[in-house]
Amino acid sequence: ANVLETTELWRKVVTKVHKDYQDVELSHMYVDNCAMQLIRNPKQFDVIVTENTFGDILSDEAAMLTGSIGMLPSASLGGKVGLYEPIHGSAPDIAGTDKANPIATILSVAMMLRFSFNLTKEADDIDKAVENVLNKGCRTADINQPGMKLVGCKGMGDAIIAEII
Repeated sequence: ANVLETTELWRKVVTKVHKDYQDVELSHMYVDNCAMQLIRNPKQFDVIVTENTFGDILSDEAAMLTGSIGMLPSASLGGKVGLYEPIHGSAPDIAGTDKANPIATILSVAMMLRFSFNLTKEADDIDKAVENVLNKGCRTADINQPGMKLVGCKGMGDAIIAEII
Protein backbone atom coordinates (compact mmCIF):
# COMPACT_ATOMS: atom_id res chain seq x y z
CA ALA A 1 0.00 0.00 0.00
CA ASN A 2 1.00 3.63 -0.18
CA VAL A 3 -0.22 6.98 1.12
CA LEU A 4 -2.88 7.25 -1.60
CA GLU A 5 -6.48 7.10 -0.36
CA THR A 6 -7.26 4.24 -2.75
CA THR A 7 -4.77 2.05 -0.92
CA GLU A 8 -6.83 2.19 2.27
CA LEU A 9 -9.28 -0.31 0.78
CA TRP A 10 -6.39 -2.50 -0.35
CA ARG A 11 -4.93 -2.57 3.16
CA LYS A 12 -8.34 -3.41 4.70
CA VAL A 13 -9.03 -6.25 2.26
CA VAL A 14 -5.53 -7.74 2.60
CA THR A 15 -5.77 -7.61 6.39
CA LYS A 16 -9.18 -9.31 6.27
CA VAL A 17 -8.01 -12.05 3.88
CA HIS A 18 -4.89 -12.60 6.00
CA LYS A 19 -7.09 -13.84 8.85
CA ASP A 20 -7.65 -17.00 6.77
CA TYR A 21 -3.89 -17.49 6.32
CA GLN A 22 -2.38 -16.95 9.75
CA ASP A 23 0.66 -19.07 8.90
CA VAL A 24 1.73 -16.43 6.35
CA GLU A 25 3.50 -13.40 7.77
CA LEU A 26 1.85 -10.10 6.82
CA SER A 27 3.77 -6.85 6.83
CA HIS A 28 2.38 -3.67 5.28
CA MET A 29 4.92 -1.48 3.52
CA TYR A 30 4.72 1.69 1.45
CA VAL A 31 5.69 1.04 -2.17
CA ASP A 32 8.59 3.51 -2.15
CA ASN A 33 10.08 1.79 0.89
CA CYS A 34 9.47 -1.61 -0.72
CA ALA A 35 11.39 -0.46 -3.81
CA MET A 36 14.29 0.60 -1.62
CA GLN A 37 14.18 -2.62 0.42
CA LEU A 38 14.22 -4.74 -2.76
CA ILE A 39 17.61 -3.24 -3.59
CA ARG A 40 18.89 -3.13 -0.01
CA ASN A 41 17.91 -6.65 1.10
CA PRO A 42 15.94 -8.62 -1.51
CA LYS A 43 16.13 -11.89 0.45
CA GLN A 44 13.77 -10.50 3.08
CA PHE A 45 10.92 -10.98 0.60
CA ASP A 46 9.30 -14.28 -0.26
CA VAL A 47 6.09 -12.94 -1.81
CA ILE A 48 4.98 -9.37 -2.45
CA VAL A 49 1.24 -8.86 -2.76
CA THR A 50 0.26 -5.60 -4.40
CA GLU A 51 -2.02 -4.07 -6.97
CA ASN A 52 -1.10 -4.00 -10.66
CA THR A 53 0.61 -0.62 -11.01
CA PHE A 54 2.88 -1.03 -8.00
CA GLY A 55 3.45 -4.68 -8.89
CA ASP A 56 4.52 -3.79 -12.43
CA ILE A 57 7.08 -1.29 -11.15
CA LEU A 58 8.40 -3.54 -8.38
CA SER A 59 8.65 -6.60 -10.64
CA ASP A 60 10.70 -4.67 -13.21
CA GLU A 61 13.00 -3.51 -10.41
CA ALA A 62 13.30 -7.03 -9.00
CA ALA A 63 14.06 -8.39 -12.46
CA MET A 64 17.20 -6.32 -12.66
CA LEU A 65 18.49 -8.02 -9.52
CA THR A 66 18.69 -11.18 -11.64
CA GLY A 67 20.47 -9.33 -14.44
CA SER A 68 17.61 -9.18 -16.92
CA ILE A 69 13.87 -8.76 -17.14
CA GLY A 70 13.98 -11.87 -19.34
CA MET A 71 14.66 -14.13 -16.36
CA LEU A 72 11.61 -13.81 -14.12
CA PRO A 73 8.35 -15.77 -14.30
CA SER A 74 5.18 -14.60 -12.64
CA ALA A 75 1.90 -16.03 -11.48
CA SER A 76 -1.44 -14.40 -10.80
CA LEU A 77 -3.26 -16.88 -8.61
CA GLY A 78 -6.87 -16.81 -7.54
CA GLY A 79 -9.01 -19.72 -6.50
CA LYS A 80 -8.60 -22.56 -8.98
CA VAL A 81 -7.40 -20.46 -11.90
CA GLY A 82 -3.86 -19.25 -12.45
CA LEU A 83 -2.32 -17.00 -15.08
CA TYR A 84 1.36 -17.63 -15.71
CA GLU A 85 3.56 -15.35 -17.77
CA PRO A 86 6.98 -13.72 -17.84
CA ILE A 87 7.07 -10.37 -16.09
CA HIS A 88 8.32 -8.69 -19.27
CA GLY A 89 6.13 -7.55 -22.11
CA SER A 90 5.94 -8.97 -25.62
CA ALA A 91 8.94 -6.98 -26.98
CA PRO A 92 7.54 -6.55 -30.52
CA ASP A 93 10.69 -4.62 -31.47
CA ILE A 94 12.73 -7.86 -31.35
CA ALA A 95 10.03 -10.25 -32.60
CA GLY A 96 11.41 -12.69 -35.17
CA THR A 97 15.05 -11.71 -34.53
CA ASP A 98 15.98 -14.67 -32.27
CA LYS A 99 17.14 -12.20 -29.58
CA ALA A 100 14.55 -12.78 -26.85
CA ASN A 101 15.47 -14.64 -23.67
CA PRO A 102 12.95 -17.52 -23.31
CA ILE A 103 13.88 -18.36 -19.70
CA ALA A 104 11.08 -16.35 -18.03
CA THR A 105 8.50 -18.03 -20.26
CA ILE A 106 9.97 -21.48 -19.59
CA LEU A 107 10.02 -20.85 -15.83
CA SER A 108 6.42 -19.61 -16.03
CA VAL A 109 5.49 -23.02 -17.47
CA ALA A 110 7.28 -24.66 -14.53
CA MET A 111 5.22 -22.55 -12.13
CA MET A 112 2.03 -23.57 -13.95
CA LEU A 113 2.94 -27.24 -13.67
CA ARG A 114 3.72 -26.85 -9.97
CA PHE A 115 0.82 -24.68 -8.82
CA SER A 116 -2.05 -25.48 -11.21
CA PHE A 117 -1.38 -29.12 -12.05
CA ASN A 118 0.52 -30.31 -8.97
CA LEU A 119 3.25 -31.72 -11.23
CA THR A 120 6.11 -30.92 -8.87
CA LYS A 121 8.65 -33.34 -10.34
CA GLU A 122 8.11 -32.02 -13.85
CA ALA A 123 8.40 -28.42 -12.62
CA ASP A 124 11.59 -29.30 -10.74
CA ASP A 125 12.97 -30.91 -13.91
CA ILE A 126 12.42 -27.68 -15.83
CA ASP A 127 13.95 -25.55 -13.06
CA LYS A 128 16.99 -27.83 -12.91
CA ALA A 129 17.37 -27.81 -16.70
CA VAL A 130 17.44 -24.00 -16.74
CA GLU A 131 19.97 -23.99 -13.91
CA ASN A 132 22.17 -26.57 -15.68
CA VAL A 133 22.16 -24.66 -18.97
CA LEU A 134 23.12 -21.44 -17.21
CA ASN A 135 25.83 -23.24 -15.23
CA LYS A 136 27.26 -24.50 -18.53
CA GLY A 137 27.67 -20.88 -19.64
CA CYS A 138 24.85 -20.63 -22.17
CA ARG A 139 23.63 -17.03 -22.38
CA THR A 140 21.25 -14.92 -24.45
CA ALA A 141 22.42 -11.40 -25.29
CA ASP A 142 20.65 -9.77 -22.34
CA ILE A 143 22.64 -11.81 -19.78
CA ASN A 144 25.82 -12.51 -21.74
CA GLN A 145 29.21 -12.04 -20.12
CA PRO A 146 32.76 -12.51 -21.36
CA GLY A 147 33.67 -16.18 -21.62
CA MET A 148 30.06 -17.36 -21.96
CA LYS A 149 28.46 -18.98 -25.01
CA LEU A 150 26.11 -16.53 -26.74
CA VAL A 151 22.94 -18.15 -28.08
CA GLY A 152 19.67 -16.85 -29.41
CA CYS A 153 16.16 -17.57 -28.21
CA LYS A 154 15.96 -20.84 -30.15
CA GLY A 155 19.41 -21.94 -29.00
CA MET A 156 18.56 -21.33 -25.36
CA GLY A 157 15.25 -23.16 -25.69
CA ASP A 158 16.92 -26.09 -27.45
CA ALA A 159 19.63 -26.29 -24.77
CA ILE A 160 17.00 -26.37 -22.00
CA ILE A 161 14.97 -29.03 -23.82
CA ALA A 162 18.11 -31.15 -24.25
CA GLU A 163 18.67 -31.00 -20.48
CA ILE A 164 15.12 -32.21 -19.80
CA ILE A 165 15.08 -35.07 -22.31
